[in-house]
Amino acid sequence: MLALRLYQLIVFLAAPFIHRRLTRRAAQGQEDPARLREKFGYAALKRPAGHLLWMHAASVGETNSILPLIEDILRMRPAQHILLTTGTLTSAQIVARWQTAHGDLRPRLKHQFAPLDRPAYIRRFLDHWHPQAALWVESEIWPNLALACAKRDIALIMLNGRLSAKSYAGWRRLGATARHIFSRFALVMAQDGTTAERLKSFGVAEVKMPGNLKLDAPPLPYDEGAFFELQNRLTGRPCFLAASTHPGEETQIADALKLVRASLPDALAIIVPRHPVRGNALAAELRSHGHSVAQRSKAEAPGPETQIYLADTLGELGLFYRLARIVLMGGTLVEHGGQNPIEAAQLDCALLAGPHTDNFDEIFTALSNRQAVAQVSDAATLAAQLVALWQNDKGAMKMAEAAADYAAAMRGTRSRVLTLIAPYLAAKDTQAAAPKAQEAHDG
Repeated sequence: MLALRLYQLIVFLAAPFIHRRLTRRAAQGQEDPARLREKFGYAALKRPAGHLLWMHAASVGETNSILPLIEDILRMRPAQHILLTTGTLTSAQIVARWQTAHGDLRPRLKHQFAPLDRPAYIRRFLDHWHPQAALWVESEIWPNLALACAKRDIALIMLNGRLSAKSYAGWRRLGATARHIFSRFALVMAQDGTTAERLKSFGVAEVKMPGNLKLDAPPLPYDEGAFFELQNRLTGRPCFLAASTHPGEETQIADALKLVRASLPDALAIIVPRHPVRGNALAAELRSHGHSVAQRSKAEAPGPETQIYLADTLGELGLFYRLARIVLMGGTLVEHGGQNPIEAAQLDCALLAGPHTDNFDEIFTALSNRQAVAQVSDAATLAAQLVALWQNDKGAMKMAEAAADYAAAMRGTRSRVLTLIAPYLAAKDTQAAAPKAQEAHDG
């Protein structure tokens, strides 16, 4: 398989560039400099005794979807230990907050950054952790890592599998290499019928479809004190939320707000960037275009003069979904593919989306068929939809109710997933006799 050998050669030769890139990202606040070694396979924690399930979630959305399942597993299986790897700094921060909030389960959930897909790093990682099974979420499939797990008889499980049109086209070009890698999975679960058919085209004999795990997450939490404080500040003002935005979207949103304020002078946009580290640069950019911005990370409260409230903090979307009941889903006005709309749908929000919804195409289609989401394409159409919804409260409420009904109908995935993965977990009736892992550096 020439494609696989070429990939492995490129990964081998890229090592010096990878080191420099990670060091540069750490200097920019995009990586944790104290934990860079983990990406080269070094472990900072000792392996717990007994059965270890390794779960991998690439970024924020996958991490949020997997944490409720992790809690289910740990509460049902007292002998189970889990290693959760993620790829981004933001997702690591989410895991740390979860561990703090679940102190009784924390000793049995370890977090490490995932190793990069280079054989030397992978060997180091697997030699230390020795997982019995590896459960990977969605589309994070690394060839060297998958083949190394198969060679060591580590059961590979794909959970909530998703292949976008772009990813599918890329894997198809690999031909026999794709079939060689996908055939290594012991259990494959797809989140939708389109992905199931795509996986079968790579020779996967059976694809399970328990549902989409992202549709079965509990509503996002929020701070009640912060909610009432902001609610009092914003009472009477028409406001909307742009959730998990990406570069190139915020200026379109700000332009739409200018158009809206021509007829609704008190209108306010709440912008939550997908990556809070962009906050300072984004605030400066918006101010340079003449907008009055209050920045949450700097404890700047929105006042009567504030036009844009930049919520550049982590883990507060649940708060803002409850404050602003009209939501533009980020990643849909640029060619990113969109963010998960279900979290907003669960919290009675009327949804707006741009044309780029590939990441959650079936969900957006279902919401659209239920008149739960309105399409926009640019600043002008966004402004028009916002004004129309603010002037038609009943219409906005009807959209929100339709979205909430769809979200409620999609529940039940976690219990079906638990049934499917049960053979790969620690025995139910084994008590947690294994000693607690020592959270110390492993030299």
